[in-house]
Amino acid sequence: MEILAFGVQTDEKPLLEKAFAGLHEVRCLDVFLTADTAPIAAGYEIVTTSVNADLSARVLRILAGGGTKLIAQRSTGFNNIDLGVAQKLGLTVARVAFYSPYSVAEFAWTLATAVNRRIVRAANRTRDFDFRLDGLMGRDLRGRTVGVLGTGRIGEAFTRIAHGFGMRLLGWDLAENPACVELGMKYVDKEQLLAESDLISLHVPLTPATWLLIDAAALKAMKDDAILVNSSRGGLIDTDALVGELRAGRFTGVGLDVYEAEDGLFFLDKSLEVVEDDTLARLVTFPNVVVTSHQAYFTHDAVGQIIDTTVQNVLDYTANRRSENVLVPAFDPADNAD
Repeated sequence: MEILAFGVQTDEKPLLEKAFAGLHEVRCLDVFLTADTAPIAAGYEIVTTSVNADLSARVLRILAGGGTKLIAQRSTGFNNIDLGVAQKLGLTVARVAFYSPYSVAEFAWTLATAVNRRIVRAANRTRDFDFRLDGLMGRDLRGRTVGVLGTGRIGEAFTRIAHGFGMRLLGWDLAENPACVELGMKYVDKEQLLAESDLISLHVPLTPATWLLIDAAALKAMKDDAILVNSSRGGLIDTDALVGELRAGRFTGVGLDVYEAEDGLFFLDKSLEVVEDDTLARLVTFPNVVVTSHQAYFTHDAVGQIIDTTVQNVLDYTANRRSENVLVPAFDPADNAD
């Protein structure tokens, strides 16, 4: 059986082909799944998709009409999938329930330290042989307060690093993580966390309840010199409100690996085009902001685990086995984060 893989990155392709070798043939495409590209899948019983695939009702109907039976998404999050429609169409949808949380947690800290110590600005200066330190002063993290919104696997990994820095730990979640409590984390309400934290990092899934979790009011509740990091989902932050606060001169730094309207932009080369997203265009001009293109998960270890799980999802499907990775027909909207 030949499997069609959408949205395969250059570094990912050899790993995907090697993992399926001797099991199934895999056709790798660098184009992402959209309503325009979905007809390519006609005749393919199994397709595998990337995190930014469009799996709305319209696309699902095109896939089902072309004979697709299994959609194996190569990510943990599934907020991009209309699971209700998939169930009605009789499609099986699987995801990767778990992969290395360290990839995302470590990258979140990379963003935090980069904006704190002005690494991007410093590197750009030295390329021009400008070795001044003006405007590059950062802050020690030891003794300062970190607020972790979401203390699941990734949030816990992030907290362990914060503990290593010697920081005061505040957490917010639906349920306390005993491992974080053991590290000294104090669970508080969101308002207290925002008001007291010097560094805030988001590690919650994107659900209707968390959409714009960091809205205009939340941003105003934060310290003027706080650092904000988001390596989870762009929809957690009201980006227009964030730009407004940045224009007012607030925040020491902001590190974003995800963006509210990243579909159609991230993972693509837009360098020769006029980007019509005024909010993003304004955001990247701030000297205290670092924006990366949803790469927090992108380590050899994590991608390898994602691919191995995807292969297992395909083998389970062909053997009529069920696992925790299957979202349709049973799924829990609360468990939806990368």
